[in-house]
Amino acid sequence: MFDLKWIRENPAAFDAGMAKRGLDPQSQAVLKLDETRRTHVGKLQEAQTSRNELSKQIGAAKASGDDAVAQGLIDKVAELKSFIQTGGDEERRLTEELDAVLAALPNIPLDDVPVGADEAANVEYRVVGDVPVYAFTPKQHFEIGEALGLMDFETAAKISGSRFVVLKGAMARLERALASFMLDLQTVEHGYTEVQPPFLVRSEALYGTSQLPKFAEDLFQTTDDKWLIPTAEVPLTNLVRESILDEAELPLRFAAYTPCFRSEAGSAGKDTRGMIRQHQFTKVEMVSITTPEHSEAELERMLGCAEEVLKRLELPYRVVVLSTGDMGFGARKTYDIEVWLPGQDMYREISSCSVCGDFQARRMQARYRQDGEKGTKFVHTLNGSGLAVGRTLVAVLENYQREDGSVRIPDALQSYMAGVEALSVS
Repeated sequence: MFDLKWIRENPAAFDAGMAKRGLDPQSQAVLKLDETRRTHVGKLQEAQTSRNELSKQIGAAKASGDDAVAQGLIDKVAELKSFIQTGGDEERRLTEELDAVLAALPNIPLDDVPVGADEAANVEYRVVGDVPVYAFTPKQHFEIGEALGLMDFETAAKISGSRFVVLKGAMARLERALASFMLDLQTVEHGYTEVQPPFLVRSEALYGTSQLPKFAEDLFQTTDDKWLIPTAEVPLTNLVRESILDEAELPLRFAAYTPCFRSEAGSAGKDTRGMIRQHQFTKVEMVSITTPEHSEAELERMLGCAEEVLKRLELPYRVVVLSTGDMGFGARKTYDIEVWLPGQDMYREISSCSVCGDFQARRMQARYRQDGEKGTKFVHTLNGSGLAVGRTLVAVLENYQREDGSVRIPDALQSYMAGVEALSVS
């Protein structure tokens, strides 16, 4: 959501931001609707003032015995009352229309975000680790997992349909180990507060983090107007909705390990085999709530926290800055971390870290009170995967595979695996 006052004062900058997102100029339509609403609200206020003044005059006319004048005033008050009632409905309609227009517009990118139509315009930020070389042809994760008898897509399809998996035995434990390792790292070492949030949320929560109304088809909705979370970003960010924080409390940093549910609308034919793109997956999510002055530095910090997972697991990866055309709807800037997958012979996304400015905070009415200042300001919000657990499992399987089909457990996970040092055919 946007600050209308800022759009009124900076229409050219607003249109320039929309142009970076590949959209036509929007300020004229927004400001025309805003002006219509403001004019109508002005007429309503005038009518309310006139009604109050005439109501006083009615009493004076009756006191003086001038019934004709009193009746004329009563008739005028009745007309004004009718206008105020119908005008109130019109004000709500105009407000809803303006909110709907603004809610459909994406966030304005920061100045250093590369401009482009899609992922082809993304810019490589850094590369960490060497791509491994094997004396054999590396397999993809689903080939490894199925051969080990620990990854079962066929049974999952019987239970739930396509894009689900059943993990068994040591493979299931390995996924749990990864999640525990990530949570311990982000909470104990990086200072995030662990949260166990609801997995079902109301529409207002999804609106607050900008998944609704635009991405409804990507979500799973229940019959009582609740939604399965697509990411823990939703409940974690909404922890501060409709609140006023003290500046001394900031930054707030939250982390959660949750299942995530996505319909994967529009992904037909993409990653149909394996665990890369599923309807249900697990993820450790990080969310930061901070001040405008510190939000860009907080993004760099969050990126480093996510990267540390891969460094400890000794997995090669790269970081890219997403272009304006590839960036998420609510983001001002996004870093993607892409891990190397030998079986696919390519880098694949494993984390996105984004700064949203006050875009989500305005939707949630999340503010803070500056020390020594009057009034309040909107907080800035950030979110990032630390990491997608299923995709990290994929990366471990493919990077630590051996020619005999077994998979070595990374050193960082050994203490979580109850003595299991490798996945192998029993």
